[in-house]
Amino acid sequence: MEFTSSGLGTFTTSFPTRSADAADGTTSPEEMIAAAHSACFAMQLSAVIGESGGTVKKLDVTAEVGLGPDDPGFKLTGIALTLRGEVDGMDADAFATAARTAKEMCPVSKALAGVDITLDAQLA
Repeated sequence: MEFTSSGLGTFTTSFPTRSADAADGTTSPEEMIAAAHSACFAMQLSAVIGESGGTVKKLDVTAEVGLGPDDPGFKLTGIALTLRGEVDGMDADAFATAARTAKEMCPVSKALAGVDITLDAQLA
């Protein structure tokens, strides 16, 4: 099965490799959600930091999306956002506050409101 989006690329998806350790170049909807969520959160956080007077030097964001059984089928079991950042003009508390605010404002976070989303945010 192929999934195409926005003309930027074609991605091969496969149900048997959805949770395999070695996916051999295929992806899953969960990986695409993780990519979209981490990118959206990073952009929102950059805006929040700028509005707060800070200057982003580097943001490293990852998202891990869990998939588990449901009746019927499957469901997303949670999303873990991990953030490490280098920011001028903010201490650790202000950075953590900005990260929590960005998580709440992020359109992808809002779209996934039915899934438990955790956040581990630290200045590097």
